[in-house]
Amino acid sequence: MLYEYVVKDWKGNEVSLSTFKGKVLLIVNTATKCGFTPQYEDLMELYDKYHDQGFEILDFPCNQFLGQAPGTSEEIHHACILSWRIKFPQFEKIKVNGKMAHPLYTYLKNNSPVSTGKRIAWNFTKFLIDREGHIVNRFEPKVNPLAIEEDIVKLLNK
Repeated sequence: MLYEYVVKDWKGNEVSLSTFKGKVLLIVNTATKCGFTPQYEDLMELYDKYHDQGFEILDFPCNQFLGQAPGTSEEIHHACILSWRIKFPQFEKIKVNGKMAHPLYTYLKNNSPVSTGKRIAWNFTKFLIDREGHIVNRFEPKVNPLAIEEDIVKLLNK
């Protein structure tokens, strides 16, 4: 179950995902030096529009793809605040593939209704989670966050 996982925020503090119980979640692995990095703007647009309705974005920086998330978790966090004014929770830099993959991402990959078990292809892979913690869909990096707005709204209105 998704809510059993504990992750570390960008400061290194443990955060139980049970904190987000009852919310619609979009879990994204990100990078600040990636061709998809401008998606931060669209993520913020969705966040600003739907956060008050129970929508949350969980941002997990990942440096596994050509080193496109350089720096410490703190440096990444400050860059994201300055460049994209992010307000959603950002977590410690993690690995999403391989033997050192964070257990949360192993769970997401193995339990996604789309491409179950498939490796994360690149940064900005998105997992949409309903209010009960079920993985509803997985969206590959090329899918713009605004393209899944309708799916988010449906889950918020359930």
